[in-house]
Amino acid sequence: MTEKSPEKHVLTAPVETSAIPRVRRLADNKPTGFMAKIRYELQFIRGRGAFEISIVLVLLLTGYVTAAIIDPANFSFLNPNNLSGVISQAIPVLAILGLAAGILMIAGEFDLSLGFALTFNAIIFIRAVEAFGWAVGIAAGILSGVFVALVNGLIVVATKIPSFIATLGMSFFWGGASIFINGTTPAMIMEGEDKAALEALFTQDFGSFRAQLIWLLIIGVGTWFFLHRHRLGNHIFAVGGNPSAAKAISINPSRVKLMAFAIFGALVGFASILIAVRTSSIQPGGSATESFTLFAIAAAVVGGTSLNGGRGSVIGIVVGASLIELIRNGLLLAKAPGFYITLFVGVTIVIAAIFNKLMEGKAS
Repeated sequence: MTEKSPEKHVLTAPVETSAIPRVRRLADNKPTGFMAKIRYELQFIRGRGAFEISIVLVLLLTGYVTAAIIDPANFSFLNPNNLSGVISQAIPVLAILGLAAGILMIAGEFDLSLGFALTFNAIIFIRAVEAFGWAVGIAAGILSGVFVALVNGLIVVATKIPSFIATLGMSFFWGGASIFINGTTPAMIMEGEDKAALEALFTQDFGSFRAQLIWLLIIGVGTWFFLHRHRLGNHIFAVGGNPSAAKAISINPSRVKLMAFAIFGALVGFASILIAVRTSSIQPGGSATESFTLFAIAAAVVGGTSLNGGRGSVIGIVVGASLIELIRNGLLLAKAPGFYITLFVGVTIVIAAIFNKLMEGKAS
């Protein structure tokens, strides 16, 4: 006779249930109101240099306007001719060159041949206009810029030589090449239909502003969408910030850097056309445009572009270029010696680099 095993009773208590919270996504944090959206966008501008340098620009403009109102005879900042020359001519050219240098710096590279390349591209542009007309000349000037930059980029990518050294050496090559093509006499755009068409397209005076400002807006908006809203722009930031990490997620650093060099060259080529049409002549050798290299890099650095790559913004670079040109203009209006301008740019680059380094330290 077998004994019956006692029944086992398991007592269970009712489990309290609650609603499962909905998982919040990053997109859910976006605000809906107008002012809330502005505050949301400002938090991304801050730390890139654009927000901080914009405050400095506003303070500088306030001081300039106040000084011009108090003493217009000795500080003619509000003179229409002065405003047209600075805002419509000087700032657009430097801003476009700053964008060129800035994109390359974000990718982690430099091109110190910028000033000499300006001369070479402008001479190719002028010679092409003389031979084939203004339309072919424009294409030749831009393609010349892309060619020069790609040659520099291929040397950097293929040999792994630091771009600082490689492009410094190539700058003298392109300066010599401009003399080889045109000789030592200035290249000039001759009077005629081609010159009239080019002036209407690139230097047209609309009263309160000139055509260069329109070109800056077009290029600036296009560059902003490419750099900050396009996949290839993200690749440039990724390669400049950490090439090894970018390669790990199937981004080809060499290809991206060559693309950055090509964009750099196209922008420099276009700026060459603006300068050539405005001045109507270019002196071969690069001595007249050599200083643009320093000022373009300064515009990018002042605008918050990192010297180590991986950080920068289009708005910051344009604001940085505006600040530099306005300070240059203020020094000229104040009748300061010419070497003050060069002194200022050198000090500005150092201060901006230190500030950017501190910002990077806070972000890390």
